[in-house]
This record gives sequence, structure tokens and C-alpha cells, in this order.
Amino acid sequence: MSLPSSAEMARAESERGEVVLRRRTSGTGADVIELRVNGVFVMDTLETTSEIELAAQALELVEQPGAVLVGGLGLGFTLQRVLADPRVERAVVVEIEEALIAWMRDGTVPHGPSVLADTRVTVLNADIAMAIAEARSTYDLVLLDVDNGPGYLVHQDNEAVYEARFLTRCRDLLSPGGVLVIWSANPAPALLEALREVFGDAEEQAHSVLLQDRPEDYYLYLARHA
Repeated sequence: MSLPSSAEMARAESERGEVVLRRRTSGTGADVIELRVNGVFVMDTLETTSEIELAAQALELVEQPGAVLVGGLGLGFTLQRVLADPRVERAVVVEIEEALIAWMRDGTVPHGPSVLADTRVTVLNADIAMAIAEARSTYDLVLLDVDNGPGYLVHQDNEAVYEARFLTRCRDLLSPGGVLVIWSANPAPALLEALREVFGDAEEQAHSVLLQDRPEDYYLYLARHA
């Protein structure tokens, strides 16, 4: 029996609220998996350009990105792009929602098992702030996609991720010449200012995407450790 145009695939509750996977049919008839948190659209498998560019832009800037920290597993597209680079020797991905990790591992998200099976990957079920604070090694790249950005937060507690104190911890975790990249659904001038305060310089990139048949711009914020 064929699925309706939109159907729930999986649902979980945590102390932060509700995490849901839905399957919908795109305009071309293809199945699309959609992730929602507390009813807010987070990402899907149809438009993955900005998630991939989050990794691709950073990888271009570092000659030897041997160690990479990814904040936010999501549906795995940033991590997948990281692993496609043979220079990467170690990738640590931090995801606070245990259910999302399980859905990636058990094949609820079909491409998930092959991504997480890569022997270079370590998955930490933790809050990104705690993971950064407790890190015992440095990284060549830190890639953060833990919320929709400072102007469109799913979880208000993530506000601190975009502020100078946390960004300083990220800088201190980077190897010399290492790069931090942060994803945002909206322009974030305060984030850009905070990055420039901490790193001395930073760049904003707009990436045009087609989101649920509507043109949108997503944003990447990049800064390099001297």
C-alpha cells in the first residue's frame, strides 16, 4: 500500500520536547524525509545544499583537515560531506537528541547506517556546549548546525552558542589555521560581529536554496583561528 502524501515515520519525546520524522511526497513524486523539532521545520532530504556547503566551504580552507568536529547530526548530510574528503582522519559528531542518533543507526533514515558505519566517526550524545567544554584534543574544523540560527531558535538555551563566550571556546579548540563555520537560517549580524570580536575577522556567505518549492537564502558564518 502506498503512503499518503505526508505520513509520520517516527516520533520521540525528550526533556527538550518533541522530535518527529515525516515522509512526504515532493512535487516530482519522490519521497522526502523531513525533520521537525517541537513542530518547527529543521531540515529535509530534498534540499541539502547548505548542509553540504557547511562542510565543503570549511574543507576548502584548510590544507590538512585531519580532525573535524560536527555539532548537530541532523540527517547526516554535513557529516557525509566531511567523510567524502580522504584527508579527514577523524570526525566527531555531537548530537543532543538520542532518538535522532538511533534513527540514523537503525535505518529509519535509510542512508544513516552507511554514514555512521565509517570507522573514522565517533558519535557523542551530548549538548554541544558540554562537548566543547570537555574536549581534550584540538580540531582543524568545527562545524556547527545545532539550531536554526540566533534569529529563529528552536531551543532558547542555544542562544549562548552564538555569543562571544562560547565562540571563544570554539576558537581555543581549533588548531592554528583551523576554521569555524556556523549555519543560520537567517542573516545574523550580531553573530558576525561576535565572530569578528573573537577571531579578528569573519565572513558571511548567503546560499540560495529552494525550500518546499519556495526560494530562500541560508547563511554560513566562517572564521579562522590565527
